[in-house]
Amino acid sequence: MSSLVKSVGTIGGLTMVSRVFGFARDMLLARVLGAGLAADAFQLAFTLPNTFRRLFAEGAFSVAFVPMYSRALHGDGGEEAAAKFADDVLSVFLWVLLAFSGIMMIAMPGIVWILARDFQEVPGKFDFAVFLSRVTFPYLALVSLVAMLSGLLNARSRFGPGAFAPVLLNIVLIGGILTGWWLRGPRGDDRIVAESLAVAVSIAGVVQLAYMWWAIRRAGLKLRWRLPRFTPEVKRLGMLILPATFGAGIYQISQFVDTFFATSLPQGSLTLLKLADRLNQLPLGIVGIALGTAILPMLSRHIHSGDAAEAQRLQANAFEIATLLTLPAAAALAICAPAFVTAFFVGGKFTEVDGLLMAQIVVALICGLPAYVIVKILNPGFFAREDTKTPVWTALASLTVNIAINLYVVERYGIVGLAGATAVSASINCLLLYAVLHRRGWFHFTARLAGKIARQLVAVAAMAALLWYMMPLMEPFYGGSAFERIWSLALLCASGGAVFFITAFLVGALDKDLLAMLTRRRGKPAEIQE
Repeated sequence: MSSLVKSVGTIGGLTMVSRVFGFARDMLLARVLGAGLAADAFQLAFTLPNTFRRLFAEGAFSVAFVPMYSRALHGDGGEEAAAKFADDVLSVFLWVLLAFSGIMMIAMPGIVWILARDFQEVPGKFDFAVFLSRVTFPYLALVSLVAMLSGLLNARSRFGPGAFAPVLLNIVLIGGILTGWWLRGPRGDDRIVAESLAVAVSIAGVVQLAYMWWAIRRAGLKLRWRLPRFTPEVKRLGMLILPATFGAGIYQISQFVDTFFATSLPQGSLTLLKLADRLNQLPLGIVGIALGTAILPMLSRHIHSGDAAEAQRLQANAFEIATLLTLPAAAALAICAPAFVTAFFVGGKFTEVDGLLMAQIVVALICGLPAYVIVKILNPGFFAREDTKTPVWTALASLTVNIAINLYVVERYGIVGLAGATAVSASINCLLLYAVLHRRGWFHFTARLAGKIARQLVAVAAMAALLWYMMPLMEPFYGGSAFERIWSLALLCASGGAVFFITAFLVGALDKDLLAMLTRRRGKPAEIQE
């Protein structure tokens, strides 16, 4: 478990840094733009390349590329075979990205109409969204190359550079907000801020690519530019990517579905949904994405060597770590959503009414947080075996349910109902994935794992009771001065965290190997056990 914890710690720690900068970005955005026309237009423009990034680059491409590259690297051909495969993929991948980006930018009016045709009811909003979307879309090609370079390093268990790259994105976007705010002036047009942000998105892609190129060169890797060659391995990668695009990206595809429904609701609904998802993405990114990224190359090695027992143990360890960190995070965010939203976002152009609605959205999204994270652990069980088709069917089933629920709840419960539908569909996807893994004998829920989770739930209940008691007592401070907001949230987090971990320790929810990893002194070398 130690190398898994170490890898997750590296990825999760750097992801936390990125999420902190992301919070700063969204806090500034909320105060400068609020939840109006310019904010909605930018959120749509940023959703397009960002969702495609998660769907293709960090989703389908990574889950197909990393196992194949890892197999070549650890096979008979070694470094030479892996380098040849990477060069062949790059030579094709680059032209595919350029062609796709060009086509999408030309077709952008139609794409925006499909996702947000109700923007046409507000004068100027639709055209502005199309313009911003064209400005931001080059980011997709740039960050897709970043994902490929990150995959090369991940296959060698070098997770740091890839996990740090998003930090650069948020730093550049914060600069874009501040630049737009300065150009706008005291009573200027909010569109200037949105335009500055859109330009910053593409600039961030250039910065991330330059950093990752430096990182692979520093690691001693070299990529060669060649004329496109559709080798058998490249063709196989393409055949794996097509189904993986859907199977690995149910959450991202749901984002497009949510965007479609959100743009049909009152102005500002899309912005509130995206800002609420920022709170949901914090534990998802730190825990879920970190675990999924860390176990895929490890799982691939165990499976290719025929060690089914180690593959089972690795996924069980990941499951235990995921629930240990995700269950208390979900409970705390659900109970303390009004406090977090008020303290972080309310102010400037972001009103208290916006904050109340956003808190309800957060609670609805958080209901699906455990499922979002666990899916990241279950999917590698298929991808490591180069089975990208099975998750397609589970994803299709859950997405169908998501759309069906939205058709019923959006009209009746608005944006909160939409967020709840996303949580339900993610939970269904999680259950279906596990059922298939269990039936095929690839992963099963053990009595030991069930016992650990039961003990974790006892600790979560103790923490939840304390937070439920503290919330109304400290309500006057969540919207007070900056100092009052900071200390009130810090007290909530520290108190809840202390009660959870003390109770977890007392009831035996903390694994002794995990505790050893967390408390080992720096000077004492760790024994590496996957």
